[in-house]
Amino acid sequence: MSDAEKSGFISKMIGPKKRWRAYKARAKELPGNYRTAVGAIERYLMHFVPTDGDSVESMFEDLADLFEEAAANGTPIREVVGEDPVEFVEAFAKNYTEGGYVPARARKQLTDDIEHAAGEQGDS
Repeated sequence: MSDAEKSGFISKMIGPKKRWRAYKARAKELPGNYRTAVGAIERYLMHFVPTDGDSVESMFEDLADLFEEAAANGTPIREVVGEDPVEFVEAFAKNYTEGGYVPARARKQLTDDIEHAAGEQGDS
């Protein structure tokens, strides 16, 4: 084993990519409306700054866990995110990040995407 492998350099460079790809594969397997909700939350979470290198991977893995369980149990998206998806995501992110600036348009986009995923949006 080389010094680079012992120091974890390889795992630091490769590990996050593998974890991200694994998360994306899990998200892709969700039923359509849950996948839409996870995609919307994922986009919104990109505005936050992780507290450390492992936090961002853990955050997305936990997001996948949450929605996989909800899908398996038939839990409606609104029961997962509540009436205010922005409040839900910001509370969720506080467990992993130092916060961040989220533009108003991103908040509206999240709300619209969750409404669509939850089947609440009209025929637009």
